[in-house]
Amino acid sequence: MYYFVGIKGSGMSALACILFDLGYEVMGSDALEHFFTEEGLNERGIKVLPADEKNIKEGMIIVKGNSVDDSPEVIRAEELGLSIYTYQEMVAKLVKMFRTITVGGCHGKTSTTSCLAHVLNNLVGANYLIGDGTGYASKENKFFVLEACEYKRHFLEYHPYYAIITNIDYDHVDYFKDIDDVIDAYRQYADNAEKIVIACGDDRYTHSLDVNKPIFYYGLDEDNDIIAKDVNYTDHGISFDVFVEDNYYGHFDLPIYGKHQLLNTLAVIGVCYYERFEAKDVAKQLKTYEGAKRRFSETVVGDNVVIDDYGHHPTEMKATLKAVKQKYEDKDVVIVFQPHTFSRTLEFKDDYIQILSSVSKAFVMDIYGARETEGEICSEDLIKEIPNCEHIGIDEYDKLNDIENSVIVFFSPNDISKLENDYIENKLESTEE
Repeated sequence: MYYFVGIKGSGMSALACILFDLGYEVMGSDALEHFFTEEGLNERGIKVLPADEKNIKEGMIIVKGNSVDDSPEVIRAEELGLSIYTYQEMVAKLVKMFRTITVGGCHGKTSTTSCLAHVLNNLVGANYLIGDGTGYASKENKFFVLEACEYKRHFLEYHPYYAIITNIDYDHVDYFKDIDDVIDAYRQYADNAEKIVIACGDDRYTHSLDVNKPIFYYGLDEDNDIIAKDVNYTDHGISFDVFVEDNYYGHFDLPIYGKHQLLNTLAVIGVCYYERFEAKDVAKQLKTYEGAKRRFSETVVGDNVVIDDYGHHPTEMKATLKAVKQKYEDKDVVIVFQPHTFSRTLEFKDDYIQILSSVSKAFVMDIYGARETEGEICSEDLIKEIPNCEHIGIDEYDKLNDIENSVIVFFSPNDISKLENDYIENKLESTEE
């Protein structure tokens, strides 16, 4: 029996689903309030209990979420002498059984992992663990596609067949000292690859990696190994041709938006090329890819479009807003933003102010501290610097009711679905009346 402490975490819930799929008994504990990762757990009938040290029994194997410290359940497991693994330790133990492809990067990990899992699973069958809470596995599959997080160098637990790097940026400022520290972590990650590294060559930092493994670069610049040419962005998506090492590979059409998504897809195409898949087969699967959970997830509400997006770093938010403009150039843009962690909000305060000032209206929620209990900044420090901006609470959906002919983008890595859903339901009811 595998017992997950903090089972509703996005990676933890996916891992729990995978172990269940592989035939193991799985259960766990977490807070009772709804979280978007519950879908996979509920589908499999995986029991989720309120945290209680009495849940811990002899013979259990404990998997501890990274947000969990010395909880009573973990302390009880230690008293019983049970095996206790961190999330990444258990994942590393699991993926040794398969040809693993890890997807690292400060931005775009989830979208790239999701897209690669979609393509490989439909081509030949693949296991996957994605940061949007999605996980699946079969012992029959050769490939395992894994989202690998750089926070606290967790991704160094893995030794993948392929290592993808979507980009390198300064984030997790509560852990990394500076950009050089981040680059060093990615250097170690790349060195762990067993075969090759596939990295975005248009990124300003990936070429500075000094590693002993072959690196193949992808992007739009001519000096890359995997290049997208004749790119056409429309309100229907993106079309382009791909050349690999100066040879034409194929034509591709994507039903998704933004240059960042094009770059993510080039990483997927790179893996498929080096695994010798036919371009036409890859292209067929890419045409049916609809995106990852909580990444540019759209709901039409009257003449408004609601977009639910996980983005919380300025680079991610800018990329999403460019995609919004590509698809909805005739609509105004409204942002509802929940800052994530005090340290990140303080570090990127000026960037957030610039982004939120660039749209027609902005709303800012209280900062979600996550692992931090306090900080030197609050939401009001942003709001007072941004024109046409105000505070919004999780129950204040009515503040959005007068918005018309706009795209309302909800930015947060935390679950703010109550605010979104209340707005959508109220707006639909008023439209029907």
